[in-house]
Amino acid sequence: VAAWLASSEHPTRKRAFNELTYQPMRELLAFLRDHDFETWIVSGGGVAFMRVWTEAAYGIPADQIIGSRVKLEYDPASRSIVRKGELLHLNDGPGKPVSIEQILGVRPVLAVGNSDGDYEMLDYVTAGEGPSLAIIVRHTDAEREWKYDRDSSIGRLDRALTDAAAKNWLVIDMKRDWKYVFTPRK
Repeated sequence: VAAWLASSEHPTRKRAFNELTYQPMRELLAFLRDHDFETWIVSGGGVAFMRVWTEAAYGIPADQIIGSRVKLEYDPASRSIVRKGELLHLNDGPGKPVSIEQILGVRPVLAVGNSDGDYEMLDYVTAGEGPSLAIIVRHTDAEREWKYDRDSSIGRLDRALTDAAAKNWLVIDMKRDWKYVFTPRK
């Protein structure tokens, strides 16, 4: 993963993939940490992939990543861990709150998502007692990023968008609400 990140770039943006992080999300994460919140990434992506680059990109260390996991096995002959090529846990949809409970052991007070794959996580966070906040980032900016929504074949955001108002989830519109999408080049 590290070698790929060091040698590849986005085909149209001509930037390294790990430079294409959302500036408003980086600002939110920094704000939360400045106010003594622990920040985690809960992704449908593979945890082994995410752990390599998230600290540099978002300030979130490898041990604060929750993602999809494959089966692993210890091989005594090589004294190493071997990936078995079988999915152990898909960290998407209803798998996200399960992972959160298994790894954190507490219900978070804040969750941010951007697709229906985050629905159950957002619902779980706001179902607890006490204050909570669920935020949906709606990808509406085809010029600066990528536009996908209700009818998209990837990153579909339909059910969560429909239920957001009734559940008091905050919807952020990328095109309308974000001055920057990606972190500006230095």
